[in-house]
Amino acid sequence: SEFHAVLQTQKLLTVAGFKRLSERNDDWAKIIKPGGKYFFTRNQSTIITFAVGGKYKTGNGFVMAGAHTDSPVLKVKPISKRSGSGFLQVGVEPYGGGLWNTWFDRNLTVAGRVVVEKDGKYECKLVHVPKPILYIPNLAIHLNRNIYSEGFKYNKESNLLPIIATEQLNKLKSGEEKTKKDTDSETEEHHSILLDILAKELKVPVEKIQDFDLALCDTQPACIHGVHDEFIAARGLDNLMMSFLCTKALIESCKEDSFADEQQIRLVALFDHEEIGSRSQQGAASCMMSSVLKRINNDPKTYDAALRKSFFVSADMAHAVHPNYAQKHESKHRPMIHKGLVLKKNGNQRYATNAVTTFIIEHIAKKNSVPIQKFVVRNDMGCGSTIGPIISANTGVRTIDVGVPQFAMHSIREMCGTKDVHSSFLLLKNYFLEFYATDNKFLVDETS
Repeated sequence: SEFHAVLQTQKLLTVAGFKRLSERNDDWAKIIKPGGKYFFTRNQSTIITFAVGGKYKTGNGFVMAGAHTDSPVLKVKPISKRSGSGFLQVGVEPYGGGLWNTWFDRNLTVAGRVVVEKDGKYECKLVHVPKPILYIPNLAIHLNRNIYSEGFKYNKESNLLPIIATEQLNKLKSGEEKTKKDTDSETEEHHSILLDILAKELKVPVEKIQDFDLALCDTQPACIHGVHDEFIAARGLDNLMMSFLCTKALIESCKEDSFADEQQIRLVALFDHEEIGSRSQQGAASCMMSSVLKRINNDPKTYDAALRKSFFVSADMAHAVHPNYAQKHESKHRPMIHKGLVLKKNGNQRYATNAVTTFIIEHIAKKNSVPIQKFVVRNDMGCGSTIGPIISANTGVRTIDVGVPQFAMHSIREMCGTKDVHSSFLLLKNYFLEFYATDNKFLVDETS
């Protein structure tokens, strides 16, 4: 889940010496010092990390990258208890624009966070049930002959209900204990069997569970595959891959001796809710980014100038040209797997990239012999978007959209190349290391 993505990011940062801040603390100015490394979270699903250069002075600006922690999933409904034809089922709601057909016939489970009562207080605990407990079976071809002529059609309300158990075996397994507790009464919001699994995984009494944010997920682990071990297959590559690469690049850049001479603040923002438009308290379209930058800069007089000196890399996975559907790509813009990070551009500003931002990243890439590619969508096809235009519009910071090329975006299982992971990491790391010097050589609005 997005909560687990943030938790894993925190673990990486803590090991690397980053210190946790709280948004509730109003004394950031007393805490943040040159050479310091910090992070904070919001809603357990968004995390912002920053490292203050050793020679930073207020108003020097920010060198930033950002990605998102969420992916299209099926989320458990507030009242999920369903049954039909002798089966217990779980009500789910599609989140984002998923390829929901890929969720059929998969061994599924649940992950997320649970609100738990403990000693009169309440806390959020993360949960992931490793065992396959849910399944959405396809309809047999013998009962769905039209699939060949009409394609695979399904109703998202009635045909995406996963099965968790049969009513018959559930009653036998529950036995007398279930009768005494009356745990499956009509007033319950969720099947008791689901709550029991959560309680067992969390090691708490079931009555301590107050509420939860749960989503379905695949139980098949990520893997490296291909005869030459050149591909990665996993859930949520869009956009956990870019979240990891941005974070890792920041961490490694701060290990270089040059960090002591850095004059800007290096920052990575991993937002929730990108897949549904980013309009939430922890999304990129909120006031979060602007308020955080103001708080870190800590000087209204120099804030606007600081933004003019800043740069933002919006890192979100890109579409590799598919050998079976090559015609879906514009003929001169066909990103290939193993050919490097993709610079994404759109004249209608679905991506925030322009000639200036392209030049800066391209210059750093060439200097370090890192391959890059360029992408625009076909004129007769719609273009997706990212947090890039949102951040650029809300802050006025120069922005570029980039991403590792992949197949099957928004499928339950996606695929990318191993070489692109390494080369993209190198480019992002050198971006943090070299942006300040590169930008000082490049004047735009100061020249006629």
